[in-house]
Amino acid sequence: MPGRLDGRVAIVTGGNSGIGEATAHTFAREGARVALMARREEQGVAVQDAIRAAGGEATFVRCDVSDSASVNAAVAQAVDTYGGIDVLFNNAGYGSGAAFPDESEENWAEIIGVNLTGTFLMSRAVWPHLIARGGGAVVNMSSLAATRGFSQAQQELGPGTAAASYYAAKAGVDAFTRWTAGAGGRHKIRVNCVRPGQVLTPGATNPDTGEHWFKRGFDMHQILEQPGLPEDVANVVLFLASDEAKFLTGEIINVDGGCAVKL
Repeated sequence: MPGRLDGRVAIVTGGNSGIGEATAHTFAREGARVALMARREEQGVAVQDAIRAAGGEATFVRCDVSDSASVNAAVAQAVDTYGGIDVLFNNAGYGSGAAFPDESEENWAEIIGVNLTGTFLMSRAVWPHLIARGGGAVVNMSSLAATRGFSQAQQELGPGTAAASYYAAKAGVDAFTRWTAGAGGRHKIRVNCVRPGQVLTPGATNPDTGEHWFKRGFDMHQILEQPGLPEDVANVVLFLASDEAKFLTGEIINVDGGCAVKL
C-alpha cells in the first residue's frame, strides 16, 4: 500500500526530539525522504539512524533556524541531497519561564528569533523550491498560547509556564500562516498551522524532577482527561502535508484534547 507522502521530500525543523522527532518518523513511514534539522547534532543523528534502521530515508542537517546563513545552507544541502522540496514542517521552537516584567531583552529576542523569525527564514528559503516543484505544503507550529492571555489557570501548571515572548511569537506564527497562505495560493502552495495543547514532550519536562509540567493539569484544562502525545500532533501534521488536505489552506488547527473549548 503506497504511503501518503511517497516520492516527496520533507524538511522537519526541530526534528531531533518531541513532536519534530515523531513527525520525522511518521513522514518517513509514509514514504517521504526526510531532511531533519536541528542545532543538537548528536540527537539529530540518532533520529536519522533510527529512521534508517526502520527502513525509512532520512538525513540530519545541522541548522539554527534563527540564523539566515545557517538556514540557507541547510536548505541548499537538503536540495542537493534529495533534488527538491515538497513539504516543510516549521516545528523548531521553545519557550522559557521568564516572568514579566523581568524578562530580559536578550531572552525576548532569542524566543522571538527561534519561534517566529525562524519560521519566516525557513519559509523564505524553501519557497522558491516549492514553486519549482509546482506547489507543496507548509505546516507551521503554533501554540494555544497564541490565542489566550496569561491566567491563574496557566500559573497553576507551575514554573514551566512560557514567558510573554513565547505568547507573542506564536501569535505572530498564526498571522504569518494566514499571510503566506494568501501568497501561496497562485503557486499551489498550501500553508496551514497546528496549535498543540498539553503534549508530553521532553521540552515540557522539569529537568530537576523529571515531571512533565502539564501532568497535573489534564483534568483541569482539557475535555479529554488524558495526556497528549507527540504522535497525536504528528498525525495531524501528516494529514495537512498530504493530498488528503489538498483543499485546506490558511487553517489553524487545535490539537489539544478540547483545551481551547473548555477554557
